[in-house]
Amino acid sequence: MKAPLRGFYYLIKKTIFDTGGSHNYTCIIMRKVSDILARKGGNVIAIDAGTSVLDALRLMADKNIGSVIITEDDEYAGLLTERDYARKVVLEGRSSEDTTVREIMSTGLPRILPASSIETCMHIMSETNIRYLPVFNNDKLCGIISINDVVTETILFHEATIEHLKSYIQS
Repeated sequence: MKAPLRGFYYLIKKTIFDTGGSHNYTCIIMRKVSDILARKGGNVIAIDAGTSVLDALRLMADKNIGSVIITEDDEYAGLLTERDYARKVVLEGRSSEDTTVREIMSTGLPRILPASSIETCMHIMSETNIRYLPVFNNDKLCGIISINDVVTETILFHEATIEHLKSYIQS
């Protein structure tokens, strides 16, 4: 049997027969945020908190992203999402040109670590109804993951599990 893929949560029981009877062995490997960052990269797009919402939206459209990191004095200050724009500008009748991202950005988001499990991220995102999580390592922003990243990682896990089980059955 091939070894489980690194970075995937895996639970396989294998019975080994010997003269003393049978033994069950379980191999568990947790999928982590670091696996997502390794696959997609840790590059983040950031803008200053004084930037107009319109300019931020243009940047997000150009980069085909749904969120952007907001900085003040070159430090992480928050996150601007399309949801922030819809709820805090459009629904309130504010001007995209006259409103700064500082006024509408999301702050106080849960911070996760590269060592955080994918399951933890799913739980946080579900419980808090958010779609993006900033990733910090030693209080330094090192990436951002989206609900799409978590779903993709889960799909990859299931595909790898199926392939691993096929290989196990055929061996």
